[in-house]
Amino acid sequence: MVSWLQERHIEVFCRENIGTADITFDFAAIEIPENTELVIVIGGDGTFLSVARFLAHRTTPIIGINLGGLGFLTEITTADCCSELTRILAGEYTIEERMRLKVVIMREGREYFRHSVLNDVVINKGALARIIELKTTIDGRYLTHYRADGLIVATPTGSTAYNLSAGGPIMYPSAQAIILTPICPFTLANRPIIL
Repeated sequence: MVSWLQERHIEVFCRENIGTADITFDFAAIEIPENTELVIVIGGDGTFLSVARFLAHRTTPIIGINLGGLGFLTEITTADCCSELTRILAGEYTIEERMRLKVVIMREGREYFRHSVLNDVVINKGALARIIELKTTIDGRYLTHYRADGLIVATPTGSTAYNLSAGGPIMYPSAQAIILTPICPFTLANRPIIL
């Protein structure tokens, strides 16, 4: 892949440990120049999400080449990667914008955690073997009350991940909506909600 791109006079920055079994997901150690026009992720959806997390503050397009089984985010196959990249280099592409969630954890008025996510956020009970109760509001207005093992808050991108496994719906990837999916709810009335 690297030599194929370099033959076309594309400047390539690559992980040093690529192709080794000792790959970690510490992308903070990688220096990606600000003027980077495209990031190519070779791997599975997990690798793609790790790179997207690292690039959360940037608008650099990311494409995924699938090395595993089913790839919702890494949908280009290794057999098609050269033809697809040829089309991209010729300007034959569209950029699909994906929604993110901003997650902020507050306790007693103090911010403990802030992050941007592409897939989902999970609120769960931790190690305790009991259900939790969650009051859900939107812009300060009551929506519903959950008694469950937890709650998945998913983007359309995340609709095919944990949300789907928990019985939530699949959404079109570029939709501007979120999904609330209770995990093992304690009532039949608590079903997934699309907002």
